[in-house]
Amino acid sequence: MGQIITFGEVLMRISPRGNKKFVQSNIVEFYFGGTELNVGISISNFGGNVKHISAVSDDFIGDTALTYIRKFGVDTSSVIKSKRPLGVYFLEVGAVIRPSMISYNRSHSAFSEIEPSKVDWENALADGEWIHWTGITPALSQGAFDVLKSGLKLAREKGMAVSADPTYRSGLWQYGQDPKAALTELMHYSTIFIGGVNEINEVLGTDFSYSNEDFIKASKQLIVEFPSIEKVFDKIRTSLNSSWHKIRARMWNGIEFRETEDIDITHVVDRIGTGDAFAAGLIYGLQQYDDYKAMEFASAACALKHTYEGDVNFATVNEVNNIIAGNITGRLVR
Repeated sequence: MGQIITFGEVLMRISPRGNKKFVQSNIVEFYFGGTELNVGISISNFGGNVKHISAVSDDFIGDTALTYIRKFGVDTSSVIKSKRPLGVYFLEVGAVIRPSMISYNRSHSAFSEIEPSKVDWENALADGEWIHWTGITPALSQGAFDVLKSGLKLAREKGMAVSADPTYRSGLWQYGQDPKAALTELMHYSTIFIGGVNEINEVLGTDFSYSNEDFIKASKQLIVEFPSIEKVFDKIRTSLNSSWHKIRARMWNGIEFRETEDIDITHVVDRIGTGDAFAAGLIYGLQQYDDYKAMEFASAACALKHTYEGDVNFATVNEVNNIIAGNITGRLVR
């Protein structure tokens, strides 16, 4: 595998222990994460060669974040230091019929001031084979959008694969950029689309339904609008309540439609980062297996992430393949 590049904000997550609300406790735990970073660390845990590009605070919190990232073997040589603080978000973990709640504190973070002059993409992509982006980063600031666009443009000039997970979160787009126009512009540099009908409707301005038939139609139209896109992969979550979810996946690879079986997760430990785990499993899988096995791997990786506290998926390749093989009883391994 060549080097896989991720670009995005590093965040500190702060949560009360267990399923408590903040008003119930004055004891909290913290974790480091961030959408693209979660993808990178997970791929590194699978044995991939990963570089993460970001900006962190020039203080002991930023240093701690970098130490955490390096612990997983991720290259941080292109991370820059900033006088602004590291972005933070606060999470109350729900249970059963009570949903989880998140509040972000990232509008003036270290990453929010990033701009093209601060990232040397030629050097950062020197060993790159694949770059992954999500809709979170271009939503944060004009500088983040401009830096990402520059990186994607150069990546395509170099013939790199580009996976897009154009997650749309309306609350993040506060700096005047039109989300649809911005995401559409970045999609022209992408080769793999990770998303479902919701994301396709957002990009195309369409109203396809969630049926498999409409997913195929939506995927075909997406590829017509963006000819660089070769394949579309969709993670489907069925939530019975906050603690019980089912995960499956489907794809249109330009030739055929396939979908996986549901994986039943009867007790969700932590659902943060599960979509990132799917993306990481898919990126790794597409470099190792055929399209269907890659999708199976992504779905199983996503399911396993629900069993780990924190933002990052700690699953290994063997653990993911055990789930694919049907070993889902959780029986003690000696």
